[in-house]
Amino acid sequence: MPYRRLPNTDTARIRAIKTAIEKGRELPPNRLAFSSRTLVRLHRILPLFENNIIVYRQSLNSQSKKSRDYNEISRKARTYLTHFIKVMNMAIVRGELPPETRTFYGLAVNDGTVPSLYTENELLSWGRRIIEGEEFRIRKGGSPITNPTIAVVKIRFEHFIDSWTYYNTLSKRTLDITEKNNILRKEADEAILQLWNEVETSHSNYPEEERKKLCEDYGLVYFYRRNELEREGNREVQSQLWA
Repeated sequence: MPYRRLPNTDTARIRAIKTAIEKGRELPPNRLAFSSRTLVRLHRILPLFENNIIVYRQSLNSQSKKSRDYNEISRKARTYLTHFIKVMNMAIVRGELPPETRTFYGLAVNDGTVPSLYTENELLSWGRRIIEGEEFRIRKGGSPITNPTIAVVKIRFEHFIDSWTYYNTLSKRTLDITEKNNILRKEADEAILQLWNEVETSHSNYPEEERKKLCEDYGLVYFYRRNELEREGNREVQSQLWA
């Protein structure tokens, strides 16, 4: 007897549920191979499951599109911050600014390197330090660093903050939908298992091949093992020889 394989994709789950519901429309309850209670359960699950999958795909698609924009905005903010720090360090090398200038930005006095801005947290942290430090230094009477000015850097950084906030909101929404989908998927699996068990039980008195065909008519999926496929192949060859 081939083994039964329960659906393992959302498309297969929906197909299994729809097949059973369609049988429920075709046949009266007394001729149906599964209970009315199971049919009611399938009718309740299907629209919830289908709708959540659609919403998930839309959310994922939106997040994917915004991801490209977010990456480009992050890159520009990182570039402007890096250039600002490099210009400041070059001004110190030329003697136009004292090494102590670095302390305004939370940098070590003798460290002329650009801090890591690779991660989101690093970019957020250093962006705030650099902007606040330069604004404070100017208020203390220091000459503004130019090309880029801190005003230009601030615009790029605030654009990054807005994009980061929106992108994280999208990510959280997608995560919430995913978690809900996992719950609905588990419920669908339990309903399909109950459905298929009832269908097989209803046809348990039929011969093997007839039982298999009757169950498949309700959406059940069977697969032959390799040795069973070989036996079936041999039977087919023998039947052709005797024909």
